[in-house]
Amino acid sequence: MRTFVRVTERGSLSAVARDVGVGQSTITRHLCELEEAVGVALLSRTTRRVTLTEEGRHYYANSVQILRMVDEAGEEVRSMREAPAGTIRISCTAAFGVLHLSRLIFAFQEHYRDISVDLSLSDERINLVQEGIDIALRLGPLSDSSMKHRLLGHSRRLLAAAPDYLAKFGTPRVPQDLATGHEGIRMSNVAGSDILTLVGPDSERHVVSLGGRLRVDHGLAAREAFLAGRGIGAAHQWLIDDLLASGRLEVVLPDYALLPVPLSMLIVPERSGVSRVRLLVDFLTRQIGDVPGMEGNDQIRL
Repeated sequence: MRTFVRVTERGSLSAVARDVGVGQSTITRHLCELEEAVGVALLSRTTRRVTLTEEGRHYYANSVQILRMVDEAGEEVRSMREAPAGTIRISCTAAFGVLHLSRLIFAFQEHYRDISVDLSLSDERINLVQEGIDIALRLGPLSDSSMKHRLLGHSRRLLAAAPDYLAKFGTPRVPQDLATGHEGIRMSNVAGSDILTLVGPDSERHVVSLGGRLRVDHGLAAREAFLAGRGIGAAHQWLIDDLLASGRLEVVLPDYALLPVPLSMLIVPERSGVSRVRLLVDFLTRQIGDVPGMEGNDQIRL
């Protein structure tokens, strides 16, 4: 049953075989034995794809619930006698994962030495179930309505540039200055990164265009572009906080605030009851506020 659920979610016998470290023939045998036991075909298999039969769809839905209860029952019994153990798979946007989440995971593993963590870093909005992910941290609006989610806070953003750039091109005094005579550093994978909305000290909103010759699709590339004096751009505080503290970057238009971005945790429902997953969810919820520029909901002031 567990093999059947994995194949259904991954859509590939070979992918499941790699995941669990067995030969593909073993996966095929498991499926054949299950179909023989229930007396119907659950999967339609071709050389290119695996799809559920009508009976398979019903069996899959029940199997997920049954396996969840089996896992939770086993976890509960083991937790009475043993320290938490097993593997958690977590996905996160790349720059945040490298600069901050990885350190939080290191600290988590110091507390729980028998828990392994597979950290997957990608700015792609991957399918958590198909990729076998337990938890995902995502910046921005959510589209995974089938996942459990927890709002961790809001990520503060700043306009920044290198001192050398500002010395060469001048320091903007009002938002409208950004639209003329300045190079912008923009994110190609962030919708609307060439249009900035800034909120002034009087709470008035200013919408300005940000042009420029450079677009990047990775936060760490944007960080390097700021350092190289390639222009002005919006950046999460957690991305550049150390550079601001050392004076290698400066905040531009400090009296104007950019709209913050929500940081959410997505949890695959079938994994939310597993004790080691719950431990990591709770740990990250407590610790995420230590990340520079991460504000709770009650701290947002615009």
